[in-house]
Amino acid sequence: MSAVRPYRSTPMFDEETLPAALRARHSTKAGVWGIIRVTAGQVRLSYLDPASDVILDADHPGIVQPEQPHFVTPLGHMTMQVDFYDRPPDGA
Repeated sequence: MSAVRPYRSTPMFDEETLPAALRARHSTKAGVWGIIRVTAGQVRLSYLDPASDVILDADHPGIVQPEQPHFVTPLGHMTMQVDFYDRPPDGA
């Protein structure tokens, strides 16, 4: 069985180019999983329901379930992108 591949990925963002929409409450659509992949630095991923925070870095990506409200906060210099899947990615 082959690995699940993303159907779309965002551009690479840094702490200056990260869109305001990703810094504010948002969620993926029904049936869409997201994996936040940090390539440099750290990002705080804040889940809103239930409320919790996790620190992401190059060794620790963040998984967002379909329709799960969340937002991200850069912790200094960072680079990241988001991969989107139409089925549970490996590790979800």
